Amino acid sequence: MAGRNAPKLDTFDWSRDGTRESETTVRPCARSGCAEAGTHRAPKSRDDLNSYQWLCLEHAREFNRSWNYYKGMSDDEVEADLRRDTTWDRPTWRLGSNGAVRPERFADPFNILGGDAFAEQATPCGPPPISHEEQRAYRTLGLDYPVSNDDLRARYKTLVKAYHPDANAGDCAAEDRLKDINAAYRVLRETLNP
Repeated sequence: MAGRNAPKLDTFDWSRDGTRESETTVRPCARSGCAEAGTHRAPKSRDDLNSYQWLCLEHAREFNRSWNYYKGMSDDEVEADLRRDTTWDRPTWRLGSNGAVRPERFADPFNILGGDAFAEQATPCGPPPISHEEQRAYRTLGLDYPVSNDDLRARYKTLVKAYHPDANAGDCAAEDRLKDINAAYRVLRETLNP
């Protein structure tokens, strides 16, 4: 039954008393009428990939040429199988379900997290970032972010009265400071009233 050059495979059976008994066996090729040894394993079917048949080299090559895992499946079945395989056949959950992540903690301006339900519950994660120019303007006017239009206007009037050249007898430093105040007021007014 076995071919002339068939390798011998050692297999071990355990006896009732726990000792190992060795016997030398040769697996025959699974194809009927083949006298060669089955040295290469191949899956029996697409549905049971962990059950193998043992084939000789020539029949293993023939099997590999003809094997098509997706043969007989519709496009939808192939797509479903590929999707299932991307997660290694493990269950997955939507973001935020199963208690893993709470999406209501995130702002979602582009509606990435899945719909209006999250967008309604989203709270901002903090104040929006402001530019360096705006930060400098806040420092120049002695204000803290955020500020209302009324507070900005009141602070501007106070500083203009304090640094106006007429109130400082033509002091050049006061005039330069007033130019900085005017520029800072213009920047913040544009950001508050776009």
